[in-house]
Amino acid sequence: MIYKLRRAVDIYREQGASVVVSKALRYLPIEVDNIFYRLRQDSPTKVMEENWDTLIILDACRYDLFEEINYLDGDLEHRTSLGSTSEEFLERNFTGEEYYDTVYVNANPYIPYLDLDQGRFHAVINLLQEWDDELQTVHPQTVVDAAREAHREYPNKRLIIHFMQPHVPFIGELGQDIQTKGWGPDLGDSSLTGDTIWQRLRLQDITRDKEITRVWEAYEENLGIALKHVEELLPDLDGDTVITADHGNLVGERLGPIPTERKFGHPLGVYHPALVKVPWFRIPGENDREVSSSPPQKAQTSSNEIVDQRLEALGYK
Repeated sequence: MIYKLRRAVDIYREQGASVVVSKALRYLPIEVDNIFYRLRQDSPTKVMEENWDTLIILDACRYDLFEEINYLDGDLEHRTSLGSTSEEFLERNFTGEEYYDTVYVNANPYIPYLDLDQGRFHAVINLLQEWDDELQTVHPQTVVDAAREAHREYPNKRLIIHFMQPHVPFIGELGQDIQTKGWGPDLGDSSLTGDTIWQRLRLQDITRDKEITRVWEAYEENLGIALKHVEELLPDLDGDTVITADHGNLVGERLGPIPTERKFGHPLGVYHPALVKVPWFRIPGENDREVSSSPPQKAQTSSNEIVDQRLEALGYK
């Protein structure tokens, strides 16, 4: 609820009380659907309480898509995420605690936006300065290279490795033919005037099903690219590795039991299997990692301007 209230305050400041009231009224059926979903869902997973040496986060990766195309060897389960957006997932998993036995290799701008790079972990390797201007995201190879270096530098720490893919923008050959930004959450409903791929799909009618097919193929392509880079990294990691996601993504589903319009993207505070059912794929390691805790290092900071630019490029502003 705190996330929705904070979003409401932001909308009030930017657009006024009438817009807040209008959006809140449109959101009521979604909140009723949320209640029904919570009654039957599994308890959410707090990732830091689980047993792993390396946690690989694939941003916006649906469980069903991962199950369909994953080819890596390991044991697949599903878990319920603590959030339907990166913001909610990160805050609910990491605020209020200190994880000085963990190093976070990060491509998601919400880590610095939420000040989670300030004394929360032993070290945070922020990759926002390694931005690919052409692709408008952090390339997964950049994450692989930084993760290898982090593991060499911090051999006795748990690692969290946060890839931005399969989150848009799509970086594959098919995906780059689709002009796309990410998703701007605003109380769970997209602006009708926005230019993200998800907002454009919501506005289409006759041609939408054909476009959804193209977007799904590009989304699958993006996940395939991420998996290839994870496969490249795995031999360099010791201990047990888990591959998961912060949240999933709606691609035309309707919420229920109160029917809604078809939904796209990953709106804040909306709970549906396509959004909060995520993979939990365990790859056992041959060697145990001897993990120890030590005081945090000085944070690698990104300017507010850089963070805002990265959030905008990914469709969050």
